Amino acid sequence: MKKVRGILIVNRFLHTNKFSDISARLLASAERLGAELTLYTNDEFYTASGGGRDILPVSDADFVLFYDKDVRLASTLEKRGFRLFNSSRAIELCDDKSLMHIALDGLVPMPVTYCAPFTYENIGYNRLDFVDSMFELLGSPLVIKEDRGSFGQQVWLAHDKDEAAEILSKVGGRPVIFQQFISSSFGHDLRLNVVGGRVIAAMYRFNEHGDFRANISNGGSMRPHAPSAEEESLAVKTAKLLGLDFCGVDILEGENGEPILCEVNSNAHFKSIEECTGVNAADEILSHIIRSVS
Repeated sequence: MKKVRGILIVNRFLHTNKFSDISARLLASAERLGAELTLYTNDEFYTASGGGRDILPVSDADFVLFYDKDVRLASTLEKRGFRLFNSSRAIELCDDKSLMHIALDGLVPMPVTYCAPFTYENIGYNRLDFVDSMFELLGSPLVIKEDRGSFGQQVWLAHDKDEAAEILSKVGGRPVIFQQFISSSFGHDLRLNVVGGRVIAAMYRFNEHGDFRANISNGGSMRPHAPSAEEESLAVKTAKLLGLDFCGVDILEGENGEPILCEVNSNAHFKSIEECTGVNAADEILSHIIRSVS
């Protein structure tokens, strides 16, 4: 039987141990499962438009495990015939929270969400009339999130217009969303990892230091969680709607205990959930890819 051959693409400009650990785990899983996986960084690929010459370190592969958010490169590689996990469109939807909520609107339960009016980065939000409307529509406090952000960063709670103005001043002109605050989920949420259309692991995240965010990177703690059928269904449906082969789905607890989608990460870090549950997500991801291309 032919050995499956793939390439792993990561970002050249992220140098932390957290990101290096992901690469090491994926490479080790590929070796353990009998697949050939070679690591590259996104700056090793130069794809040209307008008839220019591509510079690619490889001409073909059975798959590309694209563990980055370089959507432009991902999209071009797909046009060149490479099969990506995850697809460029799925990564794009997850990387932009506003696009994610628009794509899922009316399909899954989510907090009420409004996109802030578009402005330009060199101008910023120099008029704040719309903030009054946000408080009228969402109540107080409300959540402000940058469209792009990870690990619970670029997420704030605003109790009044002055706090919102201070947050928007920090943001500059970067796009943000305004969201209903789900007070019943203050300081805790669920992370469900989905691979190949099923939940492989789940953990309950909680913060005991007064932070409304439960992310481990912000000082949160974790424990294994046995998801309900409703929680599993929400996570799997969300992944399918966004076209994801693998992802981390964050779920809030509604007022009556019902699951509410918070957000989805197409490039979820899985060290914490493995330490918490014992499930090797890297093995699950590579097993799914190998099955898909064999």
